[in-house]
Amino acid sequence: MSVSIEKKNSADLVSLSGSPIYQHSEERPWAAPEGEEFIEQISGHIEAHLGPVDTVFHEFMSDTVHVDVHVVKPTADFPYVRLVTSGMSDLPMATPDDPRISTHLELMITLPAHWRLDMESFEDERWYWPMRLLKYLARFPHKYGTWLGWGHTIPNGDPAEPYAQGMKFNGAILLPSVNVPEAFHSLVIEGVKTVSFYAVVPLYQAEMDLKLRSGSDELLKRFDKRNVSDIVDLGRPNVAVKRFGLW
Repeated sequence: MSVSIEKKNSADLVSLSGSPIYQHSEERPWAAPEGEEFIEQISGHIEAHLGPVDTVFHEFMSDTVHVDVHVVKPTADFPYVRLVTSGMSDLPMATPDDPRISTHLELMITLPAHWRLDMESFEDERWYWPMRLLKYLARFPHKYGTWLGWGHTIPNGDPAEPYAQGMKFNGAILLPSVNVPEAFHSLVIEGVKTVSFYAVVPLYQAEMDLKLRSGSDELLKRFDKRNVSDIVDLGRPNVAVKRFGLW
């Protein structure tokens, strides 16, 4: 699935790979956030499986859902910083009637250890874009009455633009992280809901085009061949472009 935002209503489209392309015409108006009941359970889940939460970036003003971002610092065993949301799962998404699809999500992005997370650096979009992307995606399904899940691609605008100056990534795909313990992928809050955790993986335009043309399986097959994972690498190969005889 690919998600785009259009200025006018239109019927759902199907990509060349046969997956649906959902188009959304109207953003829901600002609304006071609901939920905020399970931040402690989510924080505990993060710490149990990824490590201590060093910092939590709290929102001062929230629209529809209150999205916090938890920071897990690099360790000797895993020298990358992780940003994990809480709040997206406060509300259920408008998913199809399919028990295999999770109605409640939280998101994670994994960055190089040197990534700057201070407020001064956040004035520069080259450092802030992962935080902005997480917050945008966490609200997206609730603001547009839709859903996000495995293999969904979301362009950065229409037409898609790079996340920051000098970058070539202009979209993202949601996938289960391959760099976490298996138990991290879901949190069961007994009698209430199950929360799934997905990684946000930035994409080049050609990779988004490949996914629409040939499907997620082809994209992931090329990720495997080129050793691309959910860890953000600004200089990683574009798997839609052939190089040295490899896709």
